[in-house]
Amino acid sequence: MDIKWHDEHEEKPILHRKDSVLWLSFPLLDRENWLTDAFSTRFGGVSRGCLSSMNLSFAREPSNGNVLKNFRILSDAVGFSSDNIISTHQTHTANVRHVGAADRGSGISKPLPWKNVDGLITDEPDCVLSVFSADCVPLFFADPVRHAIGLSHSGWRGTAGRIGSVTVKAMEKDFGTNPKDLLAVIGPSICMESYEVGEETAQFFDGRFLRKKENGKYLLDLWGANRSVLIEAGIPEENIEMPNLCTACNPDFLFSHRASHGQRGNMGSFLSIRSKY
Repeated sequence: MDIKWHDEHEEKPILHRKDSVLWLSFPLLDRENWLTDAFSTRFGGVSRGCLSSMNLSFAREPSNGNVLKNFRILSDAVGFSSDNIISTHQTHTANVRHVGAADRGSGISKPLPWKNVDGLITDEPDCVLSVFSADCVPLFFADPVRHAIGLSHSGWRGTAGRIGSVTVKAMEKDFGTNPKDLLAVIGPSICMESYEVGEETAQFFDGRFLRKKENGKYLLDLWGANRSVLIEAGIPEENIEMPNLCTACNPDFLFSHRASHGQRGNMGSFLSIRSKY
């Protein structure tokens, strides 16, 4: 498979395969034996057409049965129960929610009891945090001292709202996390060269993360902007793993809203604390 990596100097995500299921994990998190981390690709599910084949969005597919089956297939491959997944209700906010064992299955096997939540945190085992994307930035957080985790969805609005910092502060407040201990991964998402925005979006960002084009629009660096947010929140630069993989540059491997002109499914990011480690 021809995967276009963004920067040969960055550490690449690890590609896993079980039968037809392909998913990624991240070296910075994989080194922690108390964690399970995963990022799905397009491969291994039962969805068809532009959703082919591992679509994890109920909103984009008429058949909930296909999506539920995709969750089960992926979960079985990675090694966690789909009944333990806890979902977000992503509306491009900077809202982060503390969840636990009672919330397992929310949004997947039982109704989602909250709205307008783009980030989740927990310190309880077997709570599989999840966010969903097809160009937006998934942010993974792990505190190896307190054994606490966070996972947030950061599109341009979430990035402008500094959801990365909001997640860090929530972990500080609820778990006693010291930001200097945190490990953070900026997951696969759209790169600057593929992300053109207008003035109405560019106005929310520091000029360091913008490049003006001849047509008057801008290229926006969500990777750099999120990295800056995490560093300003107190996470050491050496504890941040960059994505090295653009969704829009790899439309046959990953779903991309921009590359597909909106005809796409969603990928899932997952992070959990193992019950035995």
